[in-house]
Amino acid sequence: MTDLKSKILQGRGSKKVEMVLRGGKIFDLITGNFLEGDVGICGDTIVGTCDTYEAKKIIDVSGLFLVPGFIDTHLHIESSMVTPFEFERCVLPLGITTVICDPHEIANVAGIKGIEYFQKASEQTIMDIFVQLSSCVPSTAMETSGANITASQLKKLMGHKSGIGLSEMMNYPGVINCDQDVINKLEIFQKGHVDGHAPRLSGKDLNAYIAGGIKTEHEATTKNEALEKLQKGMRILIREGSVSKDLKALHSILNDQTSPYICLCTDDRNPLDISEHGHIDYMIRTLISLGVKPLNAYRSASLSAAEAFGLTDRGIIAPGKKADVVAVQNLDTCKAKLVLCGGKVIDEKSFSSKNIIPSIGRKSVKSQLLDETKFIVNDQSESTNVIGIIEGKIITDHLNESIPIIKGDKKPDVSRDLIRVTVIERHGKNNNIANGFVHGFGLQKGAIASTVAHDHHNIVAIGVDYKDMTIACNRIKEIEGGFVIASEGEVISELPLPIAGLMSLNSFEDVRDALIDLRKSARDLGVKIEEPFLQLAFLALPVIPSLKITDFGLVDVEKFKIIK
Repeated sequence: MTDLKSKILQGRGSKKVEMVLRGGKIFDLITGNFLEGDVGICGDTIVGTCDTYEAKKIIDVSGLFLVPGFIDTHLHIESSMVTPFEFERCVLPLGITTVICDPHEIANVAGIKGIEYFQKASEQTIMDIFVQLSSCVPSTAMETSGANITASQLKKLMGHKSGIGLSEMMNYPGVINCDQDVINKLEIFQKGHVDGHAPRLSGKDLNAYIAGGIKTEHEATTKNEALEKLQKGMRILIREGSVSKDLKALHSILNDQTSPYICLCTDDRNPLDISEHGHIDYMIRTLISLGVKPLNAYRSASLSAAEAFGLTDRGIIAPGKKADVVAVQNLDTCKAKLVLCGGKVIDEKSFSSKNIIPSIGRKSVKSQLLDETKFIVNDQSESTNVIGIIEGKIITDHLNESIPIIKGDKKPDVSRDLIRVTVIERHGKNNNIANGFVHGFGLQKGAIASTVAHDHHNIVAIGVDYKDMTIACNRIKEIEGGFVIASEGEVISELPLPIAGLMSLNSFEDVRDALIDLRKSARDLGVKIEEPFLQLAFLALPVIPSLKITDFGLVDVEKFKIIK
């Protein structure tokens, strides 16, 4: 008997279903009603609801509400700092059964091999990892990355079962100005899905961008921006990452009319935040606490997400849909009591027999050995461009401060919270080093260095003492990338990330604990923002307004050019 026949016969009740969830109430995300009756499951598929079924296995979910598995519509698994297998073990028990990832972090270091690593990993995970093909490697021509991926290379990667389309098109100036390399990539995916990334784009420029076939946007940070993009046909992905926190600013747009066109995503979220707060589940309960109706919050987390990306086999608890089910005791708190993914009950044993593929991107930090002279700012003008941190945002202010020139150097000034920021090319291509100033960290002494620097992932460091900056950056190379904090001439805390300088070989618990130690060390040095490490990483992303820094120098993102 074929699997299809089994599903039909079990759905009709002519045969016992393989599994039943009994006693719970289905939250119907189409009508908003609560449906009673068994949920019959055959293999990985729901075959029956709203009736009674004989079953080989019965799971009692009395008193619980049943909702579809949650879908993260845009994220970079690399930002969790663990492998896809550890990421799955971290978030699947929370009810996240599907993620749509963009592997452009590892692709910017390892090229095509980085994307293929995620494609192969998706073949082994329990949760569904859909791997978008990275559109912008590098994100611009104003940085040095480890690879440059062309349209013809992307075309060869199409057809993998994990594929949906082209990942976030960050080079929005390239789209609206018809850069030929960008056009070549967009043309390949005109019949598929193309993710957007166009912070603050509006008016005719936004029209032009959307006309390029771009369908989603996760960079909206204000209500007016999100509404304009919604009204022009884009699906809005409300984001709540470790740094980019847009949920409170955008929650009021999520209502009965808009919820079919709004999804949820995390973009970049580390294991410490996941441990302390949660993932998509955290977004759901926070939205409800802010006054969003449970129907609209849960709909955005599953059904709307599935429909936005053409995943017609999931998103509701109904016959013929994938058996991704989360049982919660209370809709408002959204705490998973039971998770089924593809009809499998998820527990710690679920992760014990995976075929974990070999890691890639080892020994990827090829930077020069540094000394203290590399951090001097040799400038003839006291007028100084300064990157201004906005906590909870990856956009920055473009500040201008007068900084005196002392013995041929503009030195950090902790009394004004003006500290050195440096980007060091680490792919072994040109030994570029760029120095500047940043305001907003509150660092009083020492230095912090990292190889997580979106999206080129060169070494980015902040500091007030050149000796400590030298120690931290040189230590980064020794541990194959990661985070290092140095103070008073020694390393005081570190987290090695030897997989492309982005991901750990260890468990998510180990990474979480290391981040706790790093956060404490940063606070001891005066850092006042909650998540300094990913905030640091986004200082180097030259497609997010207003002022950023790469190994080429300071980037005025509004003008899309290098400045002094």
